[in-house]
Amino acid sequence: MVSVIFLTGCSQNPYLAGGGTSVWQPPPATGGGITAVQAQVAELNRRVQLLDDNNRQLTTQLAQSEQQAQVYRDELNLVRKQLADTAQQYDAARIAASEAQNSARSFQASAQLRGGATIRANTNLNQLAGRLNLGNLQVQQDGEVIRVILPSDQLFAPGTAQLQPQSSTLLDPVAAQLRSVFPRQRIGIEGYTDNAPMYGGAASSAHQLTSAQTSAVLDLLTRRSGMPGQQLFIVSHGSNNPRGDNSTPTGRVANRRIELVIYPETF
Repeated sequence: MVSVIFLTGCSQNPYLAGGGTSVWQPPPATGGGITAVQAQVAELNRRVQLLDDNNRQLTTQLAQSEQQAQVYRDELNLVRKQLADTAQQYDAARIAASEAQNSARSFQASAQLRGGATIRANTNLNQLAGRLNLGNLQVQQDGEVIRVILPSDQLFAPGTAQLQPQSSTLLDPVAAQLRSVFPRQRIGIEGYTDNAPMYGGAASSAHQLTSAQTSAVLDLLTRRSGMPGQQLFIVSHGSNNPRGDNSTPTGRVANRRIELVIYPETF
């Protein structure tokens, strides 16, 4: 009797089902939560891919913009160079025109004898030249004109048209005597130099250098010394008409000069 009751009680075990013939299984998990996470991951991947595509597009556009900017810079540099070349050509043309005009004035002054201008006798001009007392400066008769030779090395810094401070000590007494002895005669300021190559500086040729030097002398004689502007004119000869041998230092010094040329014609 006891054994039967025990077996009957065991038949009420909650872990047995269907008369105690099978094992209990937990209920299966639902897939809704996993599906939502997978969707979020897929969305994030899509956004990362989109950002990566945008980044590649922006990088390409930036490279293209930099290339275009370099093209603009190159074009700007080319325009600047063309402007500089044009300005240099303009300066050269202006100097050439000034030289041609001054040469024409020089020839006109020499030819006025046939045009009815007021002229002093050449013998009188030579007599007046004898009154000049210019120390060690050379004073030479050259046909109808008188030439006063001024060494450029005593007037200008080497290779430039910049008057040195001591240049006034040379030009002031010359200007004073010209005003006194030749108050009405036309006077040409002629510039010469040697044939040395031009390196750097404001002048790129011998003609430009001598043109600038004669202009500086003209400015000093009119502004500082008070000579009439209509009495003076300038002529630039560059390295033409040398007085010395350019192959020697002494000859080159002699060729670097300013000549004040006194004409018999009056103004």
